[in-house]
Amino acid sequence: MPVIRKAVERDGCLVHTVQSRFQRGTTEIRILLPDDLEPGREHPVLYLLPVEVQNEHRFGDGLKEARRLDLANRYRLICVAPTFSHLPWYADHPTNKEIRQEAYLLQVVVPFVDRTYPTLRKREGRLLVGYSKSGWGACSLLLRHPDLFGKAAAWDAPLMMEAPNRFGMGPIFGTQANFERYRIDALLRKRGKGLGPEKRLILTGYDAFRDHHRSAHALMTELGVPHVDRDGPHRKHDWHSGWLEESVELLMAGDSTGKP
Repeated sequence: MPVIRKAVERDGCLVHTVQSRFQRGTTEIRILLPDDLEPGREHPVLYLLPVEVQNEHRFGDGLKEARRLDLANRYRLICVAPTFSHLPWYADHPTNKEIRQEAYLLQVVVPFVDRTYPTLRKREGRLLVGYSKSGWGACSLLLRHPDLFGKAAAWDAPLMMEAPNRFGMGPIFGTQANFERYRIDALLRKRGKGLGPEKRLILTGYDAFRDHHRSAHALMTELGVPHVDRDGPHRKHDWHSGWLEESVELLMAGDSTGKP
């Protein structure tokens, strides 16, 4: 069983330290709550998926940006930002038991948040957002676990990678065969239509990976997978460049049914 300690306050957020067999050493689960939790109300959870190891923030801090935008209060959300001991690609390594990122999120982070905070404990209450590698992770997690998560928004993500040969992927996926289990284009072909008529996949804007987003949009259109697509504007590859607000607005939109 993981060891998760009582939260301490840091920078306006609640921080739990975690020791789990799925990660090396100590990781964290950071929580941003609405200022006034309404008694008896179940709140949706926004999982802000990190792009860096542990508490590195060379490309910004998703939870800090959520706090600046006041997302928890504006949407009555519980915002959650976990950390990972290795570069997060949201996959389980085939042999290294300390690199089980998907298992850590699904078996440790999500259950802990649901039993500790007043969350909406169904798929509609679990939303994923990320960019770059965590945008990949958001789409992969939704396609692999559509009954656990409601929607995923990805900004400027390398969605059409065909091999784990760049961006630090190799040590996380381990083998091409393991990578195939998480490969976005393959998952779209196999499971995309199974997401149903609602637009549960959301693509917003770009910096370095516009071609990947255009190709993913084209593939989803070809396959008849409902989704939201926003081609731009161009922004800096960083949590704080302005894309997060639009992504969360689209995630929280009530009317998201229909065709691409």
